[in-house]
Amino acid sequence: MSAVSGPRSPDTRTGLYDHAVRLHRQNPNEPLPRDGKPYPDDGRPRPAAPDDLRTAGLPVARVLDAHFAEPSAQPAALADAFRDLYVPIHRNADIAAAARRCTDAWRVRRTGRWLVRHGTDEGAVTVGLALLAEAAAPDDGPLIRTIGLLSGTSGPLAAHALERLDGGAAHLLWLADRVAGWGRVYVVEALCRLDDPATRPWLLRRAVDGDFLNGCFAGRAATAARLHEALPEFGQDRELLDHTGRLLQIMTQSAGMGMTLRHYPHSAAVLAAHARHAGDPPPTVERFCVVASLTLHLATESPEYSGCTPAQLDAVLAAYLALLDREDWYATARTALAAQNEWLRWFADFSRSRLRLRVFEDWPPATDEADGPG
Repeated sequence: MSAVSGPRSPDTRTGLYDHAVRLHRQNPNEPLPRDGKPYPDDGRPRPAAPDDLRTAGLPVARVLDAHFAEPSAQPAALADAFRDLYVPIHRNADIAAAARRCTDAWRVRRTGRWLVRHGTDEGAVTVGLALLAEAAAPDDGPLIRTIGLLSGTSGPLAAHALERLDGGAAHLLWLADRVAGWGRVYVVEALCRLDDPATRPWLLRRAVDGDFLNGCFAGRAATAARLHEALPEFGQDRELLDHTGRLLQIMTQSAGMGMTLRHYPHSAAVLAAHARHAGDPPPTVERFCVVASLTLHLATESPEYSGCTPAQLDAVLAAYLALLDREDWYATARTALAAQNEWLRWFADFSRSRLRLRVFEDWPPATDEADGPG
């Protein structure tokens, strides 16, 4: 963790940065529990957003203008300046303009660093990130990524600041493995915009984590990672193969959120390659669920919704159906059903009228009580 210059605050309240550091030490390789909440200042009501969100950043910008107009004003003077103001968590043009109006970039950076490092409320820390997004230097990366662990609040601006930073890709990759939910959306979208070759291996193998919000970026990740160029690796790279299956599955469900198979230009090629190799590794419950979900989509939607011609769709669908009926895959799914796997039990009922799979033909057994009360 890099040291942060500037005076220490005499405030004895716990800063959000120190809070993030403490939780990170307890979970060094995982997202923070509950996204780091509750924060130290969560007993204080949050200021309400203005009716016209186009003006949301103006009060903050006025405070910054007044602060930077006073040459002797220290960053600590802003410690409580934003507690009663609504502070947008995404980049705001008015706040960014206030940062640029200060002709002393070093002072903007110093102020941003102090607010992030010592701020005891979300408003102060968010303003600090907004300043760093305009004036950060490469050695601010560790500071920005650490506060970005509180990703529900700090994620959007932390991702934006790191995206603009020289060497920011490495910090974004570090953060991407330690955020979830909306925080993951912000970071993965920033990685996709970078279009950096160094980020492609991660995007190819680890971008999606199964969360519903992955639909916001799954297609963009596949495009940025140039997944269609990696298809020859499917036979040797199970991690890539499994991740591709999850990407495809998510894209069947991402209408209204992000790119679907219909709009992904390489759908037909990626589906065909996945269908050829999906049966190479040993069957697992997760692999069965992914292929079953893809099969249901292909069997019930028109070819255009999968980005395929009718002939391409028929070939992929035949390969998936044969795989789901293969004895080792059949046995894996039956064992999971008997063990009360919730998703498979739901899928057996949901797909019954849409997709005839041997594994579900006599499920539930006559003695099964799953349809009873509770």
